[in-house]
Amino acid sequence: MKIADVRTVVVGNPWKNWIFVVVETDEGMVGVGEATGGSETQPRVAAIEEIKHLVIGMNPRNIHEIFHKLYLSAFIRVTPAMAGIEMACWDILGKSLGVPVHRLLGGKVRERVRVYANGWYSGERTPEGFAEKASEVVAKGYTALKFDPFGNAHTQLSRVETREPKALISAVKEAVGPDVDILIKAHDRFSTYAAIEIGNWLKDYEVTWFETPVLSTDISALVEVARRVPVRVIAGERMHAIHEFGEFLSRNVTDVINPEPLGVGGIWRSLQIAGIAEANHAEIALHNAESPFKTMMALHIDAVTPNVFIQECFDDFLEPWVSDVLTGFLRVEDGYLEMPDAPGIGVDLNEQEAKKPPYGKSKFLRMFRPGWEKRDTAGSE
Repeated sequence: MKIADVRTVVVGNPWKNWIFVVVETDEGMVGVGEATGGSETQPRVAAIEEIKHLVIGMNPRNIHEIFHKLYLSAFIRVTPAMAGIEMACWDILGKSLGVPVHRLLGGKVRERVRVYANGWYSGERTPEGFAEKASEVVAKGYTALKFDPFGNAHTQLSRVETREPKALISAVKEAVGPDVDILIKAHDRFSTYAAIEIGNWLKDYEVTWFETPVLSTDISALVEVARRVPVRVIAGERMHAIHEFGEFLSRNVTDVINPEPLGVGGIWRSLQIAGIAEANHAEIALHNAESPFKTMMALHIDAVTPNVFIQECFDDFLEPWVSDVLTGFLRVEDGYLEMPDAPGIGVDLNEQEAKKPPYGKSKFLRMFRPGWEKRDTAGSE
């Protein structure tokens, strides 16, 4: 079996264009991966086009050989384009053997994983609006939810600006009750000093974690914040190199990291990072803000990883047409996702349906634009 072609399929999800990587073989078998990139849709499509000649003619089941070739060609770094191709090759290997990817990785250590809801808070930025939406999430069976309450703030919060996120968090906490985990995301936005101030008052709301309060790749700043606030600080989605995770974890300031499989190179590298976390008495909570395909891919990692804290999931809050474009993905039940059993990753891409929601250059969230949390990108500039 040899790789005959590598193509991309872009689907215009309203708040983030999805990029699927399709690897075709000379035997007619097809594998699918994902390389979604927010504001980098066309650059990532171009990156895949640029590197595909390196893998055409190779055996897609020799995944490590393919990855290492791409890794060296990129001057010893990982890219989402590489990750998308790697995922598609795992999909082909599983399909060719008639087994789910997690079987190829050593088999399941769990039958299901607890998930937290994200993407649920589209609407007006009011305590009443957030409380209503949070109640709907809990009614679906979720026992954990995440949101960014900080609007378009950057670097600092004034005293006036501090009142609004406090009100939003308080309203959500009251709406969901004491047994639901509240996860707070800051999207790398604050200075070290501001993050420490915020982290100290977050304790009053018993939040489960404070995610990426400062630039994620500034390990020294992350460590400083984590040591000086009374809540768990986590990071990882913007780290790419394995040593970054090792450095952060070696400081003994957190017990959870959230690596992004697209950012670290795919499935195998994610497992290596999970191993580093386990060696440092920590757990992983894979970042997952893309399509349901990506959720299914994450489940194969979760299935074989003993040290999983929780799994992020947007899938209940997407457009109705998603189930026409992607088939086979699993649905959240009572706050959990079951482990997949279908061959490969377990999701089929309907390319005809994928053409209907077209690519749009404004289809990504501008995190520091007022009203971004409405997830309405129509007319954005």
